[in-house]
Amino acid sequence: MYFVDNFSNMKNIRWIILFFVFWQSVTPIFAQTQLLMAEEDNCYWCEKWNQDVGKIYPKTPEGRAAPLARFNIHDGYSNAIFTKGINYTPTFILVNDGVELGRIEGYPGEEFFWALVSILFKENNIVLDRIDS
Repeated sequence: MYFVDNFSNMKNIRWIILFFVFWQSVTPIFAQTQLLMAEEDNCYWCEKWNQDVGKIYPKTPEGRAAPLARFNIHDGYSNAIFTKGINYTPTFILVNDGVELGRIEGYPGEEFFWALVSILFKENNIVLDRIDS
């Protein structure tokens, strides 16, 4: 009887171990990557970004890999851990599971924005889906 009980417990432990091994390998797939945009009212460069990039960003590979979430700099953003304070608007902060990976402070124009976003994604191994869905 003792042997049978131990064998049954071993089967349960084996399933628990398999679950945790599977969970550790699957968790990165479900990691939430976002591009946060800190903005404020009457910000000229925020409005300029909205005109140049705002409408097309969600349709790009970058927008699919890191959807945009906006917040007012004066209200703060409690769902992320930032490496430093936010002093300029707009500030674009790349986060994964609420942890800052990098940022772009200010808006240097459309061409520079896309170049800086590309660098930020490459530095953090964010894979872009180049196939339109």
